[in-house]
Amino acid sequence: MPRTRSFLHLQQQLHKCYLFRRSSTRGFAESSDVGWFRSFFVHKVDSRKDAHSNLLSKKETSHLYKLQFHNVKPDCLDTYNSLSAEVQNQLHRDESYPCEVVGSWNTWYGEQDQAVHLWRYSGGYPALTECLEKLKHNKEYKEFRKERSKLLISRRNQLLLEFSFWNDPTPRTGPNIYELRSYNLKPGTMLEWGNNWARAISSRQENNEAVGGFFTQIGELYVVHHLWAYKDLQAREETRNAAWLKEGWESVVYYTVPLIRSMDSRIMIPTKFSPLQ
Repeated sequence: MPRTRSFLHLQQQLHKCYLFRRSSTRGFAESSDVGWFRSFFVHKVDSRKDAHSNLLSKKETSHLYKLQFHNVKPDCLDTYNSLSAEVQNQLHRDESYPCEVVGSWNTWYGEQDQAVHLWRYSGGYPALTECLEKLKHNKEYKEFRKERSKLLISRRNQLLLEFSFWNDPTPRTGPNIYELRSYNLKPGTMLEWGNNWARAISSRQENNEAVGGFFTQIGELYVVHHLWAYKDLQAREETRNAAWLKEGWESVVYYTVPLIRSMDSRIMIPTKFSPLQ
């Protein structure tokens, strides 16, 4: 009985403390112009003073990237590759076009009979507009598009910016395989993704596997693309497993996985004319 009375007395004292703190907190909030709860969210909004494209992209360059996905008729892939190589080489030789092919690939694992091209426009949107205007009057390019349409099932593209903390994609000697990992993020999570990967990218540089990191501006939005290079599939497995031994990598995965709606991986083989081999 004494222990029961003591326990009941303790419960009563705790209940009194709770009521006192509740009334004190309510009085403080009501007497203040901006309550703690409101000020917390005001601070969160004020902390973001610019679009995520400006906060996450590189300031020292004005590069704009275009990622093309072309689904080719299964019996036409070789013809398509030859035709694309001819046109891309012509554009590279003509210095009046402020664009260049960063890499061209055919999918090996993932979506089959697909060609993937990554273009870079030096000068951002004005450079893209300039190229489009010139191509409108390029008879050879018009003929190329006409012939290409006979080889395709479907096509789509996206305009991208590169993350400030990733390497610039530069030509590589081969042979390599490439992995394009694409993440569809929940709207509003791009900054959190960028902040976590800015700390994590050092864990994925040991074998020079990081090629480029991008996020969409036009096309399907809130999409991130990470491009990796490996000697072969075995090297890919060993490199990815080694990342888990690095300090901080586990926490990056823990915090970024909840941001993802869906993800996709393509293993790609560079074409003969690709600057990334």
